[in-house]
Amino acid sequence: MSAGLAYRCYCTPQELAAEREEARRAGRAPRYGGRCRRLTPEGRAAKEAEGIRPAVRLKVPQTGRTVVEDLIRGTVVFENTTLDDFIIMKSNGVPTYNFACAVDDATMEITHVIRAEEHLSNTPKQILVFQALGYPLPAFAHVPMILAPDRAKLSKRHGATGVEEFRSQGYLPEALFNYLALLGWSPGDERELLGRDEIVQEFSLNAVSKHAAIYDVQKLTWLNSRYINTVPQARLMEAALPFFRAAGLVGEVLSAAEKEYLMDVLEAVRSRARTLVELTEMAAYFFRDDFAYDPKGVQKVFRSAGVPELLRRGGEALAGVEPFGAAETEAAYRKLIEEIGISGGALIHPTRLALTGRTVGPGLFDVIALLGKERCLERLRRAADWIEQKIAKK
Repeated sequence: MSAGLAYRCYCTPQELAAEREEARRAGRAPRYGGRCRRLTPEGRAAKEAEGIRPAVRLKVPQTGRTVVEDLIRGTVVFENTTLDDFIIMKSNGVPTYNFACAVDDATMEITHVIRAEEHLSNTPKQILVFQALGYPLPAFAHVPMILAPDRAKLSKRHGATGVEEFRSQGYLPEALFNYLALLGWSPGDERELLGRDEIVQEFSLNAVSKHAAIYDVQKLTWLNSRYINTVPQARLMEAALPFFRAAGLVGEVLSAAEKEYLMDVLEAVRSRARTLVELTEMAAYFFRDDFAYDPKGVQKVFRSAGVPELLRRGGEALAGVEPFGAAETEAAYRKLIEEIGISGGALIHPTRLALTGRTVGPGLFDVIALLGKERCLERLRRAADWIEQKIAKK
């Protein structure tokens, strides 16, 4: 204050409220009129004698402009006549946001201030603080807001908003990083699947859009599905293991054989999964035998005439297959289909439902090879008995 760049303000809250109300009635923007800026030494002494604890206001130039050179928005000009002498220290001795923020950035030697566009209105005030204190200005960049699909401000009702929530919902960090980078930025071509190193190498604030980005969970989920389908097997297993353990499909410690089996299962189901939660659900029948049959599949597939007998004959055909691989089991099934004289689907569809409880999934013979002979034969027998008990007798 000794340099004349700031002054003590003794205005009471009531006086300031009255001033704002007067401006409102006159149709003016509320701003401090500067009455304490014009106080004489005698006037200040009188206020001190009354025991009023003053705030401290910065003297804003009453003419000219404060210019923000924004890395995203270009040159943004604020007329100083629209800025009032804002408080930099409250009457209780606590610094205000714009003052503390500028001092903090300067003393930490921050070179780039990157924040949401809603803070752009604070920037001229902070620049004035920088200038008053003789600090060099950092570079400023105000990124666009992220809006919900309805263009409202993003909130909890629009879905997950925290990293932990996305993790628990089965999103890979690689996919989330990729998606967030594309909110308001583009590499300049049609690429959408970008690795972290690519983004770090190519990202530029100059390429960030000035317009609000729209949060699209469907796009995020699509990206996540692509990462689930393309990350290395070891990385996918590392990410999926907590979900498989939480679902009780695997134990805390896996043997070498169990790890190999899990790796094979993940490779079989990964192409259809959009999240790690879905991946776990899709893989459950590889680890559990106590699954239910899809009700729509039961109506469409199990209610066809002769299905129990077909499943039993399928089991007989598989029983003699050695080695029990995908190619060998398919050959046995194709031979049986030809012998019976039926369409492939007449045997394949009920077999899939019997073995997995589902009507869609990985290639049937890949599933058969993974499950193994003993498990396949038992499930085929169980399904045939279930159909005869639950459907055929009705």
